[in-house]
Amino acid sequence: MVEVAAELIGSLPSDEVPVPLRRFARFERRKRARLAGQHIAAVLEKDGEFRRRVAVPLREAQADLVEAVEGGEVPPAADPVRVAVLAYLLRPAGWTGLVESAREELTRSATASEEQEAERRIAALKAELAATRDARGAELAKLRTELRETKAEVADLRRKLHDARTRFRAAEERAHAVAAETDRELAAARESTAASEKELRKLRARAVRAEEAAETAKRAAREGRNVDDVRLRMLLDALVDAAQGVRRELALPSTIGRPADAVGGLEPDRLAHRALPGRALSDSDPQLLDRLLTLPQVHLVVDGYNVTKTGYGELPLADQRSRLLSGLGGLAAQTRAEVTCVFDGAELDAPVAIAAPRGVRVLFSRPGQTADELIGELVRAEPPGRSVVVVSSDREVADAARRASARPCPSSLLLRRLGRS
Repeated sequence: MVEVAAELIGSLPSDEVPVPLRRFARFERRKRARLAGQHIAAVLEKDGEFRRRVAVPLREAQADLVEAVEGGEVPPAADPVRVAVLAYLLRPAGWTGLVESAREELTRSATASEEQEAERRIAALKAELAATRDARGAELAKLRTELRETKAEVADLRRKLHDARTRFRAAEERAHAVAAETDRELAAARESTAASEKELRKLRARAVRAEEAAETAKRAAREGRNVDDVRLRMLLDALVDAAQGVRRELALPSTIGRPADAVGGLEPDRLAHRALPGRALSDSDPQLLDRLLTLPQVHLVVDGYNVTKTGYGELPLADQRSRLLSGLGGLAAQTRAEVTCVFDGAELDAPVAIAAPRGVRVLFSRPGQTADELIGELVRAEPPGRSVVVVSSDREVADAARRASARPCPSSLLLRRLGRS
């Protein structure tokens, strides 16, 4: 009834709203029904005209029920709450009885609901009690079974403890016997050690005499070898003079090109695209690269980006190249080895100008060619028998170099060597 009245207040002109309710007319409908409920109920009790206006929408929506309430013949299936609301607003003869009948009907419904709920709770408690009893019986049976198993386990443990004590006493007796035998063997070993030390002193004296004799023999051999060295030096000087004479006779050039100069790589400032020596040492031997660089006429081929990304990959590519080439320049000056550094041209989208250090050849791969393929061409261009070292940690590059009779070397060894320079 209050909700219907609150809806009506919001739709009436302000001068037609009862004075006590005008201040609530501007409220939202739900807020109006909640905050102005007591005031609306008071006005409905005193103002008959307001009651009739509130009943108008109910009369239109529930015409049959309104007619039955005014006639005093309420259908048995009618909602008692709606009957009470219409009786209160329309107030026909005997309306108080209709309201009282609705109240009694609601009370009976509530009582019946409470009794049904109580019966459901009692049934649930009985079922829970029965389940608890069953669970208790099962738990009791389980505990009895566990008790029997525990007793059996305790008996087994007692038997094992007795066996263990028996074995311990036997082991203790064996230990005493072994200790006595050990003492006897120790005494015998001490006597043997004393005899061995005496014999060792004799052998040391013999060794000293042998070393003195060997040193005397070495001095005599060196004195006899000096004459052979002089003869060999004279022979080598004669061969060198003969070779120089042949060079002058054939008019051979004083300098020759390198085989790597004939490989068709792109020079750094001409980039035009957009897009087995040392076999006795393992690849992880720290001395591998140092020994390889001492070989005569060795050619060191470096996989540039593989080395830089292993050692300082966090730098920009330009800084990586500059740092590596600077180190290779110093290495070439120290070892006089031929050094070629190969970079992948696909990493660049424009020509670059690089000032290669003296003694270092810098090549970029051509469009459509990888740095690995260019390294393979450099290795294959060398004559059989020349020492070629390929520096790369790429397994495919290392395997290809080994198949071409070149010696692969990990990038970490070159980085370590450059770090010492």
